[in-house]
Amino acid sequence: MDRVIHVSVFLLYLLCLMGNGLIITMVTRDCHLQKPMYFFLSNLSFKDIGHTTTFMPKLLFNYASSNNSICFYCCLLQLFFYFLFGVTEFFIITLISLDRYLAICHPLRHSAIMTSGVCLKLSISAWFGGFFSIIFQVVMIANLPYCTSNIINHFYCDVGPVLKIAGGDSRLIEVLGFLLVVVLIMSSLFFTRKSYLFILCTILRMPSTSRQQKAFSTCASHLVVVSILYGSVFFVYLRPTVKNSSFDTMKSVSILYTIITPVFNPFIYTIRNNEVKDSVRRMLGRKIPDP
Repeated sequence: MDRVIHVSVFLLYLLCLMGNGLIITMVTRDCHLQKPMYFFLSNLSFKDIGHTTTFMPKLLFNYASSNNSICFYCCLLQLFFYFLFGVTEFFIITLISLDRYLAICHPLRHSAIMTSGVCLKLSISAWFGGFFSIIFQVVMIANLPYCTSNIINHFYCDVGPVLKIAGGDSRLIEVLGFLLVVVLIMSSLFFTRKSYLFILCTILRMPSTSRQQKAFSTCASHLVVVSILYGSVFFVYLRPTVKNSSFDTMKSVSILYTIITPVFNPFIYTIRNNEVKDSVRRMLGRKIPDP
């Protein structure tokens, strides 16, 4: 059974690297994909690769070596990057929904508003927002005394399991984490849902049935990702005391947004996209120059 789990995790990680790496390569090399949506999508793909790489190689190594240990500072580093990529994802999802809102509801103004310079600034802001949202919590966690236990009940270094083995008063850290979920993620969900609501109203007013079906299928696939992501994160982190939660349940739900979502993101966002399909055909159809 352990061998089956090990192989499954390895194949999922490999699929994540291949799918998201292909998106980044296409957006970087194909001039036809030099558009705001694909720029933000490449950021999301980079985030997915970073997010899974934060813990999956270590997880695979632990399975192979039967050594479930991690050094203290490695654990803190894993925790930091895990939440850096995780929080940044919500900013990027919001930017993608904003871009889709402008493209569908205000097509004539879209190119004038979402210029390459604006997209770059928004992307940098998303990454800096993720950094500053988590850095203070990580510093506070690093300064707690750890003398209760050295066993973390999780397959990666999460806030709740780490605080469970920490000594001292961790209430301020938990309050900050709870406020982060409520303010940042709830506001992200609000803007994302509002954008897609306006998009839905615009789609219903389209005279062409084929255009309606195409727009509906695209938005529906995006909303599936959003629902899985926000639902699982709310279940795990939207509680005042995460260190007293049921970690066995949390581990099962965490698989959704730590493994499943990063693997399927590139396929869900591009499977019905003709521009991406054309880009793949152009890449496959290029001739290899003679040496």
